[in-house]
Amino acid sequence: MSPHITMEIEGGVASIVLNRPEARNALSEEMRAGLAEFMEQCEMDDAIRCVVLRGAGGHFMGGGDVKGFKEQKNMAPAKRKAGVVRGLHSLHYTICRMRKMPKPVICAVEGAAAGFGVPLATAGDLTIAAESAFFTLAYARIGLSPDGSSTYFLPRMIGLKRTFEMLYLSDRYTAVEAKEMDLVTRVVPNDEFDHHVSELAAKLANGPTYAFGRGKALLNASFENSMESQLELEAYAITDCMMTEDHTEGITAFLEKRAPIFKGK
Repeated sequence: MSPHITMEIEGGVASIVLNRPEARNALSEEMRAGLAEFMEQCEMDDAIRCVVLRGAGGHFMGGGDVKGFKEQKNMAPAKRKAGVVRGLHSLHYTICRMRKMPKPVICAVEGAAAGFGVPLATAGDLTIAAESAFFTLAYARIGLSPDGSSTYFLPRMIGLKRTFEMLYLSDRYTAVEAKEMDLVTRVVPNDEFDHHVSELAAKLANGPTYAFGRGKALLNASFENSMESQLELEAYAITDCMMTEDHTEGITAFLEKRAPIFKGK
């Protein structure tokens, strides 16, 4: 795998690191391919029960590689268009895998989350921001419309008017402002950030993974379903959860007045 992205697995937690610190982890072709491959692996590997995505060097992601955009200007239009669409399909595949993955995904944001860094950061189930973090959609600064699910999730998360503001003005929002807008789950002091993310990931990795996955699927479906359809899905999901080892362990632990030991099964 490219040094532009790495993954380590420990204690049921897969830690994926965007690793181009000299470029604020701007997207490269290798990074796009690595994101898709690692997200597939995380989804399929039962030993992985929580995923953490973060950036190296004090920044999450600075968006697209603008220098690479300039180099592409010299390509024949048809070839350039095909390359751009192919790259975007890879990025969008990654977003879909993150949203559909039946286990928790944490995006841990320090420094810049710009351009595609915004939808990537907010595609996590939980988005934890250090006080140093800032968010800017930024596409309009270089004459582009947004991608990466920006126009799907942002209106649902922060409202249509605020999304227009982010799109048109390309303003920079602090971590605290992002929390007030519901872009992030919580804001953590810089010196506590690594410990907080590790502690949260460990807690989720030791949780009832199957129940988490069914709950995530229900929440994803809720935006498109009628109330009746959603209630039907809830009935089947909780029934399936009742058949799991984790449910049996949860009931036993409750009656024995101890903490449950979940195995994700």
